[in-house]
Amino acid sequence: MPETTPFRRVLVKLSGEALAAPDGYWLHPPTLAGIADDIARTLEAGIQVALVVGGGNMIRGARISAAGWIDRATGDSLGMMATVMNSLALETALNAAGVPARTMSAVSMPTICETFARQPALHHLDKGQVIVLAGGTGNPFFTTDTAAVLRAAELRCNAVLKATQVDGVYSADPKTDPTATRYDRLTHDEAIARDLKVMDTAAFALAREARLSIVVGSVHAPSSIKAILTGAAPSTHVVP
Repeated sequence: MPETTPFRRVLVKLSGEALAAPDGYWLHPPTLAGIADDIARTLEAGIQVALVVGGGNMIRGARISAAGWIDRATGDSLGMMATVMNSLALETALNAAGVPARTMSAVSMPTICETFARQPALHHLDKGQVIVLAGGTGNPFFTTDTAAVLRAAELRCNAVLKATQVDGVYSADPKTDPTATRYDRLTHDEAIARDLKVMDTAAFALAREARLSIVVGSVHAPSSIKAILTGAAPSTHVVP
């Protein structure tokens, strides 16, 4: 029987860095396999899953454009292509774990993967497939955080799970401030007023407008995605 969960459909946002190997190589196969197994357990709990992954393990458009040798729009285009590579790697790992998965890119690459369109994406989710949403929003100047919230709103998700390096939202950086406290629950307005950096400004503004809950938890523990979504692991819920 599926475990009790308040969520029917969730968009999981992973950073590109979460896929990197300890030696700095851009992909770590054991990590990909662990994420795929975690997603399989999440599906067994009765939760439909869409994924958005960043490209920061390879390139960040804002960072390289700041160096002055390339413009921001071109840098962001490179970052979008990095997310496609990460997404295809995740799709492969999911299929190897017995999870039917399909990459859909906002940047049209028809010889490589399906182009994102809302109705086909909803159809895939209804059939029990995991969709890996690549290419960001398809536009420069928007982060994959914004892409995650946008797709979650389009696909009628109950929440966005932002899988991070820490187990929730804290009053300060817990790595540098031992007095930092973790919030169990916040409203969107409280998170904005306290400048808690749950996501970048555009993403958070869109989440508030769409009345989407944001769940923040650590990606590092085994089965962390399932544990967070079923309430077995600590997290912070930012709610409308």
